[in-house]
Amino acid sequence: MKQRLLILAAVAALGFVSAPVFAHHGGAAFDQAQTLTFEGTVTQLEFANPHVLVYFDVIKDGATEKWSGWLTAPNKLARAGWTKRTLNPGDKITIAGTPHKGGSHILQIRKLAGPDGKELPLSEN
Repeated sequence: MKQRLLILAAVAALGFVSAPVFAHHGGAAFDQAQTLTFEGTVTQLEFANPHVLVYFDVIKDGATEKWSGWLTAPNKLARAGWTKRTLNPGDKITIAGTPHKGGSHILQIRKLAGPDGKELPLSEN
């Protein structure tokens, strides 16, 4: 009886843990019906789990806007040829992605062209 209760408690605990993880990867926080495109300047590349983040500045109407963009996991980008030095502070980029629904300056990146104008692979395919 005790073993059955322990197993039931473990299954319930896994359900609580897995639901937020599934929701996190669903992309529900981003407006998939809209795509924004910017030319910007990289301020930082955070090549770490769970998602690689690109921080960049955009000049709009003479003012600097601070943005960040989400990419996939670093191991997936590494298989596509990325390193921690693929983008560096000061690099000029063109970036397109779906905006955060809350209005924050956050994108889920869909396309990214590096300083040479060539599109960077966002997956190993």
